Amino acid sequence: MNVAVIGLGLIGGSVLRALAATGHRVLGYDADPATRATARTAAAQAPAAHRWQVTPTIRDTVARAELVVLAVPLPAVGGVLDQLRDAGYAGLVTDVTSVKGPVAALVEERLHRQPQRLAGFVGGHPMAGRETSGFGAADPALFAGCAWVLCLEPRGTSLADWLELAALLTPLGARVVPTTAAEHDRAVAAVSHVPHLLAAALVAGVADEPLAGTLAAGSFRDGTRVAATRPDLVAAMCGGNAAAVGAALDRVLSALQEARAAVDADEPITALRDWLAPASAARAAWPYRPGTARELPARIDDLLELGRAGGWVLGVAPNRRTVTAVRPVRPVPA
Repeated sequence: MNVAVIGLGLIGGSVLRALAATGHRVLGYDADPATRATARTAAAQAPAAHRWQVTPTIRDTVARAELVVLAVPLPAVGGVLDQLRDAGYAGLVTDVTSVKGPVAALVEERLHRQPQRLAGFVGGHPMAGRETSGFGAADPALFAGCAWVLCLEPRGTSLADWLELAALLTPLGARVVPTTAAEHDRAVAAVSHVPHLLAAALVAGVADEPLAGTLAAGSFRDGTRVAATRPDLVAAMCGGNAAAVGAALDRVLSALQEARAAVDADEPITALRDWLAPASAARAAWPYRPGTARELPARIDDLLELGRAGGWVLGVAPNRRTVTAVRPVRPVPA
């Protein structure tokens, strides 16, 4: 495919590198001239068969594109969509933003309501990343084994477009997870967005205590790794998903209140052990073991049921009638 990637940070740069390495013609653009220069230099140093091009404008980037990948933070999405409209782009669009509902709303407002409508939009989110950012951190292998959400709205997404993107992404090693934007936003609030806030709170609690900083070891390191993420990125994803983040944060705060009460119990060791036990068992069972890969009809209802069961797509048949799907094997509670 002819693919345009707009935004060449960690995720966008990794998408660009990965697609170029699998034989696609990829053009990239970033609003920062220094980032464009870095990406252009890296392209010149890449193997000839895996090179990409970096263009000076969004109009140049999308002129021949069949697919545009939006890899910019949520606050920048609306402006980029306006530029796509002004450039006359009417092909397929996906994105890699960590919140899906607001992006879908922006696409509807900025493009779908215009006289020149998009051919299609499929919201996406690869569950991959690092605490480092920028094109220099981009890695074509970043998505190997990662869950990559592709939103499938029963009344809004073209199944053909969804399958086209799934067929593009599975060769990168991604496990494509079908779900709706609303279900995605609720899930990532709990497993991605709130953990960033908790990590920041843990670091803030000891930032002014030199002794604590010296004694901090594995549990502190692993529990606070994402606190080093750029604050503007965390604010954008948590603020852009505020309702779901608020509900997930309330659940965590309630659980911490229970822990606080256990500390004050007459027998705090016993109370804490009882409080900790369910989470310990659940964490020991994660990640779930993949089941046997099976063929599944490429139908919206079947795909969404697969995603709700925690399953994913590993491949798409050439005729687009079936997919190779895997469901996790969850342990039976003792």
